[in-house]
Amino acid sequence: MSRDFNTAWRAALADSLGFVGGGVIGLLAGRALGWEFIGVPGWALPQILGLALILAGMGGCRWLLRRWLLGGKG
Repeated sequence: MSRDFNTAWRAALADSLGFVGGGVIGLLAGRALGWEFIGVPGWALPQILGLALILAGMGGCRWLLRRWLLGGKG
């Protein structure tokens, strides 16, 4: 297996697992804090905070997995 393919495969795996896993973690953390985003009509501060927590979870988990799978190169 070529080195470029191995790096690209690891980056793709980190991106996909990071976005999905981080989104789920952020959603569950938001629900635990009472900041429900999905399934609640309207926009208020709890919904915006819930969305921000989902986005932060997605970005943070992707960053963490890239550092772990790519050895600090991501």
